[in-house]
Amino acid sequence: MSEPLEVTVDIVPSSRYELIDVAPRVREQVGDALNGYRKVLYCSHHTTAGYLEQGVTSRLGTTDAQLDPFFKFFQQLFPHNAGYHHDQMQLRDELSEQQKACEPVNADSHLTFMGAGLKNCVTYLNRPDESVYFVELDGVYNDVHRQRRTTVLGFDGEDIVHRERIQVPVASDHLIESHNLKDRRYGLFPLFEEWLDRYGIEKGRIDIRLAPEERDVGLTVNEYETLLVRNDLPEVVRDPLRYMVRRGRNLLKDPGAIPEKTRDYATYDLIHLYNEMMEHLPFGRSVVDRIVAVMSTPAALMLRL
Repeated sequence: MSEPLEVTVDIVPSSRYELIDVAPRVREQVGDALNGYRKVLYCSHHTTAGYLEQGVTSRLGTTDAQLDPFFKFFQQLFPHNAGYHHDQMQLRDELSEQQKACEPVNADSHLTFMGAGLKNCVTYLNRPDESVYFVELDGVYNDVHRQRRTTVLGFDGEDIVHRERIQVPVASDHLIESHNLKDRRYGLFPLFEEWLDRYGIEKGRIDIRLAPEERDVGLTVNEYETLLVRNDLPEVVRDPLRYMVRRGRNLLKDPGAIPEKTRDYATYDLIHLYNEMMEHLPFGRSVVDRIVAVMSTPAALMLRL
């Protein structure tokens, strides 16, 4: 079994949203050195740029033309600069005035990342002839191009050295709530460091999964900014269609005047999105119908889509 091969790829996006094929960039650095490995792990170092699971890309397609409509759909659900709490800099107490002046307005990118099921870390069966897309959702702000980085690791096999079930107390008075697993009160990450030291892991990964019996809960890796996870995200999860009405560009300017009809107006706009999905995405009607049904249900499991 060959030793793992790690490659770091630096990326400068050319636009705010961009599908960037990292496969040729890896070949520029190491030639065909990855071709002999059975699997390749791709890791994004960012919360507004990531990867789709290989199974998802297999269904959507492996070209940018096939993937683009999927992300455009979520960008219509979460339009840019649409009054999100996260983007109201006067409320961002954790930022200095200097930081507020240059902080990107990017709540839509975070929500699209989570809603579209993007991951920071994915493992692909190695298919050297196929593209692998680094999905950039916030690459340019005020004409400043971000500096992005992704790590690529080729390997042949892996062994599970430890598995453990951990209780995470999440008592809350709120029906919908977000919890940061990196919070020191949970003690998870010091525990992970202890495991890495105990088993002498140099190259590996830690998978965090929900127990099979868990329902009405999801996991995502993203920025834990209070306004985003305590306001914007719960509003989306509570009722995605209502959120679409309140934030969307093409809806009525005063949705509060028609609270009882909000869902009807959202459904009307969703028809256009539905038709676009049927036209461009190779899901089949049953899968599209499932997505629409979930999006029209309060407290839908957005993070499990």
